[in-house]
Amino acid sequence: MVTLNSADSVLKSFYLDAISERLNSKINPFIAKLERTANDVVGKDVRKVIRNDINGGMGAGSETGDLPTAKASEYKTFVAPLKNLYGTIEISDKALRASANNEGAFVNILNEEMKALEKSAALQFSRMIFGDGTGVLATTSGSKNGNLMVDKCSNFVVGMWVRLDGLGDQFACCKVKNVDPASNEITLDLDYEDSAVVSGTKIYIAGTKGEELTGLAAIFGNSALYGVARNVAGMTPYKTTSTSISEAIVQKAIDKVEEESGYKVDVILCSWGVKRALAEYYKGMGIVMPTMKLENGEMVPSFNGVPVICDRFCPKGTMYLLTSENFKIHQLCDWQWLEAEDGKILKQVSGKPVYQATLVKYAELICENPYRQFKCLVKKGAF
Repeated sequence: MVTLNSADSVLKSFYLDAISERLNSKINPFIAKLERTANDVVGKDVRKVIRNDINGGMGAGSETGDLPTAKASEYKTFVAPLKNLYGTIEISDKALRASANNEGAFVNILNEEMKALEKSAALQFSRMIFGDGTGVLATTSGSKNGNLMVDKCSNFVVGMWVRLDGLGDQFACCKVKNVDPASNEITLDLDYEDSAVVSGTKIYIAGTKGEELTGLAAIFGNSALYGVARNVAGMTPYKTTSTSISEAIVQKAIDKVEEESGYKVDVILCSWGVKRALAEYYKGMGIVMPTMKLENGEMVPSFNGVPVICDRFCPKGTMYLLTSENFKIHQLCDWQWLEAEDGKILKQVSGKPVYQATLVKYAELICENPYRQFKCLVKKGAF
């Protein structure tokens, strides 16, 4: 017979390892490549000491000459708070009671909840990788006939709960009812006057403002990163703008990173438009764009042996050329169920006939060497 105790046991013994493995390695090929470590986690922060230069005590000399002299190296310290990452499943009391005498039915319920959690996590973590940590989904340019006009729609999914910043309690937690990429408009499950929406209003996922992972937009931004100013050695990544895309342009960017930093670019992240432009370039040369298989079995395009990974959340016309070994996910622990004082995982939501279980991980994405990364912005067509 299925009870809350037996349900807790199944979540702990079976589902935890399975969902942790999928969240870590299946939702995004770039995330799957990154090392996860508890090193440099101090209290609630990541504190990572980075050397600015090399040791000067290595060299060559004469048989009787002076030995090379080592000088004190210069260091910088990255400090970033661990971000609180959550994933919640929900089971109604009615569903639990209906499956009390049917373990197969209960397993089906849990499977569906886990699939929904994995899908949601895939969307949100992929989006965070390209974000700046603030959690901004889009900025409004006004409202028309009850539809919000936004600068981009790619970050929105029907069913998402969002907050319009600074517009009062009415807009503090609204559900997205429709997304129209053709007109860059979204519809909220909310009645309001168009005049209530101020142009320039920022939209966040409800409750996440300023609480997300430090993504590529922050790493390639101009503001201080991990508490270190950009004028410090090694803090400024490579950036360039091009009016077209070709093998020569991409290879030149790869060569620049490898020549000046000594690290090899091993992943290319880009928008769908950039991938199409690269494919068109190969087509014009009479060559089919090559492909390769990732460790997870997924087939992706490749450029001279470097996988080209497209993502809906990558900004239009953008290509990132990255050395993934310079990125690490520093975490206090891997995914765990949030337990009550009595050890329970499934807990009744106050005032509602439903039970919730929450996965949690405290982590932050750190790029140890920003200057070994490259961003190319392609300004042509509808990339």
